[in-house]
Amino acid sequence: MNMQAAPAHRIRVDVILDTVCPWCYIGKRRLDKALRLRPDLHAEIRFHAFLLNPNMPREGVDQMTYLTRRFGNEQRIGRVLAAIEEAGQSEGIGFAFDRIRRAPNSVDSHRLIRLAAERGKAEPMVEALYRAHFTEGRDIGHPRELAAIAAENGFDFDTIIAHVSGNDGIEGVLQDNAWAHRRGANGVPTFLFEGGPALSGAHDPKVLARMLDVSRELLFGTADEQLVFDPM
Repeated sequence: MNMQAAPAHRIRVDVILDTVCPWCYIGKRRLDKALRLRPDLHAEIRFHAFLLNPNMPREGVDQMTYLTRRFGNEQRIGRVLAAIEEAGQSEGIGFAFDRIRRAPNSVDSHRLIRLAAERGKAEPMVEALYRAHFTEGRDIGHPRELAAIAAENGFDFDTIIAHVSGNDGIEGVLQDNAWAHRRGANGVPTFLFEGGPALSGAHDPKVLARMLDVSRELLFGTADEQLVFDPM
């Protein structure tokens, strides 16, 4: 009797995030690590919009003005950003907050992610947007900048700028944001694991890997049951 490993299981992970959230960038990288810890698991990742600043003007606001309103004085801002930078270093992210001049409205970047998802390219687009904003200081709220980022990742510049300059897809982003709130997401990142647990926060990859295990166990049975016996 030969004992063979069971075929890889497929589960869905819904990732609720905002493109202007640095902890979401860290959380995405940690999920990537968790998935590498489970090479026998095929995870379908679906990204969902969450608007941290739903009343942000379309053109965004001055970054320092935004940070002051959100965190208060310069000393507190410095502590918050330093903590994020330290966490980012462990995930290979070189946050460069000093390069960011404007806090952008994130609706259009979410529209771009949804468009990329239609072509099966949501994950690289999410990564590209985070990199552009947080390490290169590019304004991901500006249509031409978004089109340039998309063009760097295999999309047609003119098609993208026409899309984000209009209103197509805005309602979808707003509906996605409402869906996230209905699912209990009060902050981001939030990970919804198919079949069971939800987890909020940019947790350690080992914690996320365990959540993947729990999801698999709930959907397909315990680890001991994941063996296939071949009587031949």
